[in-house]
Amino acid sequence: MKKFVTGLLIMMMVALAAPVWGESTPAAPAKTETAPTAPARTETAPTAPAKTEAKSAPPAKTEAAPTVPAKKEATSATPAKTEATPATPAKPEAAPAKTEAKPAAPAKTEAAPVAAAKKETPPPGKGIAGKVVDAKTKAPIQAAAVTWGDKAVRTDKEGVFRLEGTGETLKVRAPGYAKREIAVAEVTKGSGEIPMTSFKVKGLYLTSYGLASKKLRTAVLEAVKVNNLNALVIDVKGDKGFIPFKVDLPLVQEIGANKPILFKDIKATLDGLKEKKLYLIARIVVFKDDPLAAAKPELAVKAKAGGFFRDREKLRWVDPFRKEVWDYNIAIAKKAAEVGFDEVQFDYVRFPDSRKCTFSKPANEETRTEAITGFLKAAYKALEPYNVMVGADIFGYVSWNTNDTDIGQKIQPAVDSVDVVCPMVYPSGYHLGIPKYRNPVKHPYKIVYLSLKRAQERTGASPLRFRPWLQAFRDYAFGRKIFAEEEMRIQIKAADDFGSSGWMFWNPRNIYPSTGYKQ
Repeated sequence: MKKFVTGLLIMMMVALAAPVWGESTPAAPAKTETAPTAPARTETAPTAPAKTEAKSAPPAKTEAAPTVPAKKEATSATPAKTEATPATPAKPEAAPAKTEAKPAAPAKTEAAPVAAAKKETPPPGKGIAGKVVDAKTKAPIQAAAVTWGDKAVRTDKEGVFRLEGTGETLKVRAPGYAKREIAVAEVTKGSGEIPMTSFKVKGLYLTSYGLASKKLRTAVLEAVKVNNLNALVIDVKGDKGFIPFKVDLPLVQEIGANKPILFKDIKATLDGLKEKKLYLIARIVVFKDDPLAAAKPELAVKAKAGGFFRDREKLRWVDPFRKEVWDYNIAIAKKAAEVGFDEVQFDYVRFPDSRKCTFSKPANEETRTEAITGFLKAAYKALEPYNVMVGADIFGYVSWNTNDTDIGQKIQPAVDSVDVVCPMVYPSGYHLGIPKYRNPVKHPYKIVYLSLKRAQERTGASPLRFRPWLQAFRDYAFGRKIFAEEEMRIQIKAADDFGSSGWMFWNPRNIYPSTGYKQ
């Protein structure tokens, strides 16, 4: 009887308490012909890419321009994580920069850590030098993160690093590769090369409610197994600001962010998933945080008309300029790393895209970008000792826009701040299209490939520094087409042809085709 009641409570939470990912109001994609009603992830239309074909009639710039479905926590009646389209058109940058060498085809397994030699670590104050390379091709890996004790550096374009630290172990990670640990003595006594085995993330999104629901969890894990996927993105702090497991942080308790507790032993839950050889990504929604704003009004975004700013879900946001907000989210990210997640991915790491709100400082392109970049860099620094990958979700149009899309997101600062950038390249999210492709839903391959290519050309970064969010929900802006197996395969091919370090599918209801996109 107790199990029955527990199961019933979880199903009620899935149906009624499911959080919403986004602010605007387009219908959210669903698993069936009946799409759930859902607000989108933004309020105003982000900047559309600049140059377009003269033959295509540009959509009118109106307040009613279709916005993007939102990235939600809910599993049974939530809208999709999508991007809004930017507000003021910006000119895409022209000449592409030099790109980094693209490593060879990835393997799926993690390189076994090199056995420690005699513990002959350099004395305190002495540094070590080494080179991080692809295990198969021996090509240097640029921007790999190397941590020794509490010190960390990134490798240069030749894959070389120099570092002073303490301890007997180096920790190394790089997008597109399995992270590893290696004895310092092995580096100092050997050739100095640290080979990394290729690894591409192929994942599905699972809300905390989805993970708690046996029915949804089982279906997702079966889809992962049948289609030969290897990763899950799981909400640690979702769109409504709640954390589904006990976190020993006073502020979490003070504001009531630990309700409800869905997992009494989150580490055991994650260990069970890791037994299935899954790479686990902690999704943390940053500046959309209703509980924190409600409990700490001084940290909340205010409406110009007075009182709290609320988005289209009637949820409050916190001020990206406030360091107290940074510290709170960084503390949660550390907890995610401690309980066993392989990666921390920050979402809603932006300003609200509304002109009806005010902040603790004047908000313009420069100050917004500094705030968002500052947070990401502070979080990256704080997470260095854990050797977790650090990612940031950005609007798809950020790849095209030269301004900050009015939300503080710019492509180069984003790449400079984290390990992997995750553009949301859902075709439905490009409501103004891109140059030459005015109806993106008819051209999913082009939307995904060209958006990633534009980001790579503008930054000169390796394609491995990008891992896109792809669409597995029904279109809401161009005819309500269902994105199922065929559309998923097309998007996967685009990401793979580009050379990204993997991809992730978003469906807010956690309902994915059981077969048809096997890797």
